[in-house]
Amino acid sequence: MVAYKPRGSAQLISRQGKEFTQRFPELAKAVAGLGAESVVLDSELAVFDRQLISRFEWLRRQPRDDVATPPMLMAFDLLELDGEDQRKRPLRERRQALEHLLTGERLILTVRRLSSTGLEAWKDVLRAGYEGLVAKDPESPYLGGRSLKWLKVKVPKYREVERGFYKP
Repeated sequence: MVAYKPRGSAQLISRQGKEFTQRFPELAKAVAGLGAESVVLDSELAVFDRQLISRFEWLRRQPRDDVATPPMLMAFDLLELDGEDQRKRPLRERRQALEHLLTGERLILTVRRLSSTGLEAWKDVLRAGYEGLVAKDPESPYLGGRSLKWLKVKVPKYREVERGFYKP
């Protein structure tokens, strides 16, 4: 999901180009209220269960018998700030600016940081029951698509049964 704030208004657009602004008006309002004139965030929509584990499938339909957060925007990169392209800056600088921008926000949060070593981060993922992790080189500029500067690693067969992807 890319969140755009061009001069006060806001748009939420999926990676496939679908408009989600009307479906998630509270998130669009939160993006519009950010303390910058213009912003572009690379992010993901999420709903969390009572253990604060993301439940992507609950965006379609939340169970009535379980506790969930409202839909939230989990920001993992800052592409533009106040009309300035941020993509050439190193990730560590973009992340610092993103964290500053989102200080005090309720519905837009920066993604969690795990251990800086790969093996320890993977252990954190398994221990917490996360879906996986995305590892990025803190010195790299923003790169669209996959590269060796950012890798996505998923836990095999992550919650297939409860997510409805696997039928025994």
